Amino acid sequence: MFRIIRLIPILFCLLAVTLATVWGCLALWYHGPLTEQNKLFAIAGFAVFGLIVAIALFTRRRIGALGLFGLGLAALLFWWNGIAPPTERNWSPDVARQVTGRIEGDILTLDNLRNFDWTGPDDAIPRWETRSYDLNELQTVDMFLSYWAGPLMAHFIVSFGFADGEQLAWSVEVRREVGGAFSPLADAFKSNTLVIVAADERDVVGVRSNLRNEDVQLFRLAADPQVARALLTEYVRDANALSQRPEFYNSITTNCTTVVVRMMRAIGDGLPLDWRLLANGYLPDYAYDQQALDMRYSLSDLRALGRIDRRAKAHGLEPGFSEAIRRDVPQPQPGPSGS
Repeated sequence: MFRIIRLIPILFCLLAVTLATVWGCLALWYHGPLTEQNKLFAIAGFAVFGLIVAIALFTRRRIGALGLFGLGLAALLFWWNGIAPPTERNWSPDVARQVTGRIEGDILTLDNLRNFDWTGPDDAIPRWETRSYDLNELQTVDMFLSYWAGPLMAHFIVSFGFADGEQLAWSVEVRREVGGAFSPLADAFKSNTLVIVAADERDVVGVRSNLRNEDVQLFRLAADPQVARALLTEYVRDANALSQRPEFYNSITTNCTTVVVRMMRAIGDGLPLDWRLLANGYLPDYAYDQQALDMRYSLSDLRALGRIDRRAKAHGLEPGFSEAIRRDVPQPQPGPSGS
């Protein structure tokens, strides 16, 4: 029994060394400032170093081996923390610009709002616009989940609705370079930066439902207009900050869902931590548990009613798109069932 108890801290150290070694090898692979051949030598060297330390944990030299490994890991972390997000690259056209905004009284003006005419899943006629919105006319907040790889993960879009029927959609995305692609593993290792896109729904939603054939679901939220205004203001602040100081996208800690959760916490709307904030395909389940959806319906009914694909394709990427995709999608009512 005593031997088993003595093994517990050793096994804990073994797990830590293993995880740190794997992380270090991946960091060197994605960012090592070397030729590909030399990079492979560096990765092999660090892996062997980790293996030697792991073996030494079961000998009397474990303390010295851990100390040496700690120094090596500290040097690697020092290098890693010095990698700054790039400000200029050959960005993909759809994320080439970062939206910025200013609020003067009750009027929000956005520059570089995206309103592309998409001709294919990845081809579009670019159009960047300046638009103004009266925040006194802000009425609704909706969320879109665009499922592109099964039920676990989805792209998350928030859309703000105004009294005149106009919708302002926000999407936190990977700022890819031309020819680049989204990779959850690579994007956990500083491979791409973050971009916040403000767009017309025909653009940012329509390209996913009509051209990329993703399963796009719309959920209308029970949001007080004042909370909606505060959340929209946080989007503008984050976008302005990002235009001045780029950040890396991280598929675990800084993605399309976690950024919005951070914003909600900033305006004082405390959201309890939940695994579904990471596996964001289940965000509707989370929102339903928080009574943020229309509680007159079951969640399965809300999912069925909220699938916009058929309505979106029938209408096409034409004016009136936002109204067409909301037909038959229930709006939460004020009172105990909706707020």
